[in-house]
Amino acid sequence: MLELGIPVGAGTDATRVASYNPWVCLGWLVSGRTLGGTVLYPESNRLERDAALRLWTRGSAWFSSEESAKGALVSGQLADLCVLSKDYFSVPEAEISTIESVLTIMGGEVVHAAQDFAKLAPPLPPVSPSWSPVARFGGAATPAPAPAAPHAGVGGHYHAAEGLGCDCFVA
Repeated sequence: MLELGIPVGAGTDATRVASYNPWVCLGWLVSGRTLGGTVLYPESNRLERDAALRLWTRGSAWFSSEESAKGALVSGQLADLCVLSKDYFSVPEAEISTIESVLTIMGGEVVHAAQDFAKLAPPLPPVSPSWSPVARFGGAATPAPAPAAPHAGVGGHYHAAEGLGCDCFVA
């Protein structure tokens, strides 16, 4: 699609099996690997880091008809920003999915703060949608503690932390 000039945007829309974490998606686009490290795509179907980031920013802004307001660091566009835990352009591919924002500012307001910036953190909003697995299992970078007893989730899904292995397709 990219070679044909067809507009492409990147994002997270599969929240029943993935988190909202953009770094998980960017890691996937760059490495072709699942969170468990399984290679699903050959190098010819992967993107360079700058191309993947461009799809996430400018590409997605095009799809929401907001390319004149966001998606690039240029005068006149929104100046939302984040300070990252690691450098996306130099961290090893396997670590892209572990990147976290330690400070996120939107509309001039701090909406997330951690580590050195933790004292600036606002209260967390509720997980949305409420049925998202993130509410029970945590996200890719911050897994929730294992429950006291084995659980069966959607499709009989079990987590390795419970000693039962994992039949998740992203393992």
